[in-house]
Amino acid sequence: MITGNNHAEYQLGPVQFSRLARRGVLLGLSVPQLIAMSIGIFTLVTALYTAGASGIAWTSPIWGTAALTAAIPIGGRKLVEWVPIVSRWMWRSAHGQLTYRRRVIRPRPVGTLALPGDAASLREWNDPESGAVMVHDPHEQTLTAIVAVSHPAFALLDPGEQNRRVAGWGRVLAGACRSGRIARLQVSERTLPDSGTALAEWWEQHGIKDDSWATATYRDLIERAGPAGERHATTVSLSLDLRAASRQIRTQGGGMRGAATVLRQEMTALTGALRAADLVVGGWLTADELASILRTAYDPAIGISLERHREIGRDLSTAGPVAVTESWDRLRSDTAFHAVLWISEWPRSQVYPGFLSPVVFTNGVLRTVSLHYLPIRADQAARDLRKKKTELISDAHQRKRIGQIEDASANAEYEDVLQQEADLTAGHGVLHTTGLICVTAPNANDLDAAVASIEQAAIQASCETRRLVGQQAQAFTAAALPLCRSV
Repeated sequence: MITGNNHAEYQLGPVQFSRLARRGVLLGLSVPQLIAMSIGIFTLVTALYTAGASGIAWTSPIWGTAALTAAIPIGGRKLVEWVPIVSRWMWRSAHGQLTYRRRVIRPRPVGTLALPGDAASLREWNDPESGAVMVHDPHEQTLTAIVAVSHPAFALLDPGEQNRRVAGWGRVLAGACRSGRIARLQVSERTLPDSGTALAEWWEQHGIKDDSWATATYRDLIERAGPAGERHATTVSLSLDLRAASRQIRTQGGGMRGAATVLRQEMTALTGALRAADLVVGGWLTADELASILRTAYDPAIGISLERHREIGRDLSTAGPVAVTESWDRLRSDTAFHAVLWISEWPRSQVYPGFLSPVVFTNGVLRTVSLHYLPIRADQAARDLRKKKTELISDAHQRKRIGQIEDASANAEYEDVLQQEADLTAGHGVLHTTGLICVTAPNANDLDAAVASIEQAAIQASCETRRLVGQQAQAFTAAALPLCRSV
């Protein structure tokens, strides 16, 4: 029997994200801050016991600099935390690693991807059973497969249907946590220039071919509006942790064949979960389809030609860029400029699913929104939560003992830990989520305007974004390419 009270069960409920943990190793200080403060205190104490007050004055540049670098914030980080980023940037600049030029006359090793930087070590494996291409990372020991999915407009669904689909997607993520063999899930939603091919095909099938004024007008509008439009494409990438699945891989015969067999098992489970969440699974990407994605990521201007002529540009060994130049806060590839933004803060207040609509539906901007999910096994998540809760309680007692004022953010973080522990006890999974937005434009001025538009859209979505600097090349492969790469 259905009563009026059951109607409330189908209403879309708000959700709240956990705050970004800012707790340090000791008293809120991170490891770089502790190192800087230790150097300063050691210098100060040594000077005091060896030379007295004059020693303190003579060594003031050392301990003063250490204290300032540990305390002064710049761009959301303490000054000492910029040292690794700036040092790595200077080292790469001195060794000429900020530019990449493909050596056309030198063939690449068979089975490798034509990508620059640390992605050059990736290998392709064409699975004969599923027909999908799998990307092997020998350094991170992962094997990745990509599936194309499509879905109806979430914002146009009624609240009950939205709530059902959100619950279905939650079951997909919970299944990834229970597996214990999945290293990472990546959801990429990107906009691409539309060649108008689909619109023209629809007109050829359904249009009325006569000499009327309406027919001529429709034909003219399709020819003009098609190439100027945009289309959205969504992929879900599944990365298998070869270390965690080593026993199953040996059971299946070992080597890449055994790893591919284990990954196929995860692919089957993910396909069923996606279909249960009312997502249309378009099939696992082949080498030709992945080559098109990689090529258009570095060279967006060629995307329309590749869509119209599907027999060219499908070789994965040549799908990488011809030239790449990395700057401090942007990346230039063949025909485009790119900038990667990091979603540094998710909404702190309660929001409804679909809160990212301002970012996803930004018109006139070529961008890729990538969400990286790092599943944590239930037992490991329980240990981490217990450890974090113990450290938070200990830090609170330490602050109280030394007379430090209690911070509201620490209390909020403790409440988040309690909520995560309750969710884990209720059977939900724990994931670490990272959001990256890659913005693309044909020139530097248009790129700055597009970044400003995305930043404004993120504010409307109650998110905070930060433009990554000193690591744009690595961030681009993580944000724009569906290869489950990390920053």
